[in-house]
Order: sequence, then structure tokens, then C-alpha cells
Amino acid sequence: MIRETKFRRDVGREVAADMGREVAADMGREVAADMRREVAADMRREVAVDIRREVAAGADAASGPIADRSSAWEISRPMSELFPTLTRKRRRGALTVIATIATAGAIAACGGSSDTTSTSGAAATSSGAKSGSDTQLALVAYSTPKKAYDALTGAFAQTSAGEGVTFSQSFGASGSQSRAVDSGQPADVVAFSTTPDITRLVKDGIVAKSWDDNAFKGISSDSVVVFVVRKGNPKHITGWDDLIKPGTDVVTPNPSTSGSARWNILAGYGAELKEGKSPAAALAYVKTLLTKNVSVQDSSASAALQTFTSGKGDALLDYESDAIAAEKAGDAIQYIVPKQTILIQTPIAVTAKSSHTAKARAFLNWQWSAAGQAIWAEQGYRPVLASVASQYASKFPTPPQLFTIKFLGGWTKVKSTFFDPSKGEITKIEQAAGVPTASS
Repeated sequence: MIRETKFRRDVGREVAADMGREVAADMGREVAADMRREVAADMRREVAVDIRREVAAGADAASGPIADRSSAWEISRPMSELFPTLTRKRRRGALTVIATIATAGAIAACGGSSDTTSTSGAAATSSGAKSGSDTQLALVAYSTPKKAYDALTGAFAQTSAGEGVTFSQSFGASGSQSRAVDSGQPADVVAFSTTPDITRLVKDGIVAKSWDDNAFKGISSDSVVVFVVRKGNPKHITGWDDLIKPGTDVVTPNPSTSGSARWNILAGYGAELKEGKSPAAALAYVKTLLTKNVSVQDSSASAALQTFTSGKGDALLDYESDAIAAEKAGDAIQYIVPKQTILIQTPIAVTAKSSHTAKARAFLNWQWSAAGQAIWAEQGYRPVLASVASQYASKFPTPPQLFTIKFLGGWTKVKSTFFDPSKGEITKIEQAAGVPTASS
């Protein structure tokens, strides 16, 4: 474990010296001076300790949920908030420093990896890729499909299209990852939990407007929202109404940072509509759930799963894929696919500024192939290629009242109505309850 005093001294010395040399060469002496002041002062005081705590917590999987929730919110903030006086170009340099510190912290903390927003860097390359590669793709993704992408990138590297390709990988809460790329984090391929996290990048010219102009509408794989419960289901949870019974403790991530949390909330809201409730009654249900029964809101789905498997809560709202992975890992849980639930559609895209567009597109096309989609299925995700989906139909039965985001009006309406940072209905519920919220 890195002691705080040594960590602060190293940050101060290395950031001030190294950033001074590197940034002066690349961006000019005037920018270097600004960066030294911004990074060495602001980051040391406001970010360095939080990075140490986050990485240490994520690296030690046995330590349970993150104890210092304030650090989770700090590190998930976009770079534009962490360094308000820096331009986007300068923030990109600062982000590199944070990535280096996070990686060093992870190595010191017994070699673990964090499920919070941290960049794994070049060391996290796909297995099987040839050394001395001249192409490295930067993959920035939401937190849960790390094992799936490890399998996908490794298999892709064995194909003729992927020969000589390696990957650097960054996994974290979907909204935080999207904002990081928007603030300058390098990315060739982005894979998020919700479509609005892609459209944010489209608006700023980082992803092309035609990103979803293909047979799969830009969706890499599907899932559904499920209830994860203790082995034997001691609380007898079978439907949405069971989650708001007095004494039932529910875990779900925070919708201001996590795409999973938004899917969970929309699944509950839509389920009430499917049962014939009015929109007002459906919103009242969600309010009760969030304010009376949800006790913990971690920053990402992976962090929420860790909290639950560490012993907190009676039920966890999560991706079906997460639940399948937890069962395979031997955790004492089981999961219920509710009668009414939402189809989770997770988007993937190549960035417009990628230096390796052809290779990045080759990877996307390959993960949509039969071989790629079979890997998604084996990792617990529902394939979007019909021929593969039919092969796994028994593993992924269709819930009786499954609905999509279109049933709720589509993402544009849903984001404005529920998750707008100032007037969204869910945002207002969270703020009134004293739950931290961040920019959408």
C-alpha cells in the first residue's frame, strides 16, 4: 500500500518535473508552466489522495465496497470539472498523468484492477497479440464487460484482420467514461451502456453522425435488467412490488454516473406501466424505491455488484450478464428475470479522430460476426446477430412483457424527462434525498 506521504511527495516531484519537460516539448513553455501549476497544485490536493483510495479499494476485491463515497464521486467527475481553467488540449495531458498514477497505484496495491473510472493503459493488451505490434487501439468502455472484451480482443488478434493489433483498455461507469473521452481521453473504440453516452460524443464531433448506420444500429449486444438475490431467495423476491416492501434493502448504482442505474430505473418505471399504472403512479413507485429501499448507490454496476456480494442488501438490480458472471464465479447468489423488464441495448462506435480507423472498424465488424457474437453469448450477453441468438435461445428466454426504450418514448425524451441535470424527474428525486448528482 502506498503511504499518503510518499504518494503526495512523488506526485509533487514527478508531476512538476516530468510534466514540465514533456509538456514544454510538445505544447510550449507557456502551456507547461500552466500545467505544472494546475496539475501539481490542484491534482495533488483534490485528486491524488482520491486516486490512491479508489485504486486501492478496487485492487483489493476482498475489501468490500468503497468506504469513502466522496472519493468515488470525485474521481468520476469529468476532466472539465476537475481542471476548469485548462483547455481541452491541456486537460488531455492532465488525464495522461492521472492514468499513470492510477496504473502505478494498482501495481503497488497487489496488482488488482479497479472497476471505477481508471485507465489501464498499454499494459492491458489483448492476449495472443504479437509483440512489437505497430497498431494499438484504445478501447474505452463501461464497467461490466471487461472479461467479455478480454475474450473478444484476444480472439480478434488471432484473425487475419486483427494480426498485430493490441488494445489498451479503460473501464468505468458509462457516463463518466463518456465525459472523459469528451474531455480528451484518447479512444479509438468507445463502448457504453446507453446511447446518450455516444450521442454526447456525436455532438462534439468525436463520433460520426453515421455511427449507428448498420444492420445492428450500432448495438454490440443486449441484456435485460434482473433481480440478483441471496442464494435460496430468503426474501421471496419475485416481482417489482417485492422490492418496495418495508425492510427490503436494495442496491443499485447512481444514475448520474452509471448507465446501468438508468436502465434499472427505467425497467421499474416501465414495469409499472406494463401493469396498467399511470405515469404518475409509475414515477411514485420509483421514488419509493430510491428513497425508502435503496441504501447504497455506487458509481458503477461493477462497484454495486461488489457491494452486494460483500454482504450488503437483499436484492441488487443489475445486468443479466453480471448475474450470470457472479454465479459462474461461485458467489452465493441467484437471479430472477422479472416478468416485466427492459431490453438493455449497449452501443459501440469508432471515434472520428482515431488514427487507426480501418483496424478499429475491423474489430467492430468482427465482434458482430458469428464468432464474435458467440463470445458475447458465452460471456452472458444476448447476441444481436439473429443466427447466433437462435442458438442460445434456451439460455436467454424472452421475458413475457419485455419492452424496449421505444416503449418509453426513446432516449431523447427519456433523458430530458428523467435525467436532465436540472429538471429531470429522477434528478430531482435524488437531489431531494441528498444523493450526489453530476452533469449529464
